[in-house]
Amino acid sequence: MADLFEEKPPDQPEGKSEGRDQQSSSSSGLSRRDFLKISGASAAAPLAGTLAATASALAAEAQESAVQGPGKVPVTLSINGKKHAAQLEPRVTLLDALRDQFELTGAKRVCDRGTCGACTVIMDGKTVYSCSVLAIDAQGRTIETVEGLGDPENLHPIQRAFVDNDAQQCGFCTPGFIVACKSLLDHHPHPTPEQVKHGLSGNFCRCGTYAGMRAAVAQAAAGTKGA
Repeated sequence: MADLFEEKPPDQPEGKSEGRDQQSSSSSGLSRRDFLKISGASAAAPLAGTLAATASALAAEAQESAVQGPGKVPVTLSINGKKHAAQLEPRVTLLDALRDQFELTGAKRVCDRGTCGACTVIMDGKTVYSCSVLAIDAQGRTIETVEGLGDPENLHPIQRAFVDNDAQQCGFCTPGFIVACKSLLDHHPHPTPEQVKHGLSGNFCRCGTYAGMRAAVAQAAAGTKGA
């Protein structure tokens, strides 16, 4: 009867499995828990290194970018082949610097929102609205304004073409259009009608003298005098 109540050892398969796990851990010197810890640390190491490198780069960039303003700071601009220096607040636009500091009043303030083109200048070979460019950001750039094209005694061919074709009426938008035409012909010396239309599309004339302006571009491109 005593044999009926005697406890039996656990099933052999489970015991064998546990023995294999212990044997595997003891033979490799690592438990499964240790292995998972090492694997997790190895996976996190590259990410931590990347984050540290990114943080270091951002800190270096912030250190190099010195905060300027809100007071006046020295600004030097290259305009029509000459250096112009002034003390300007960082918020001053290129248009305001041209007109108020350097007395280059050809670029006009009209919309002051970068839509009409009356303040057009050429910067690094491309037309820009000077009302939408900060003067401090224009440093190191090559800037061309209408004053650099010609004067009353020696008109630029585009200026002469505007006069010959009666391409201006009130004249308020004319400097911006002339600068836009200059940039157009610099890139397309013999423009197609579609290129002329696209090249002048950033400027607006309230007098509506677009036909005269297109004729002026054609005359300047051909190098001939109008009627």
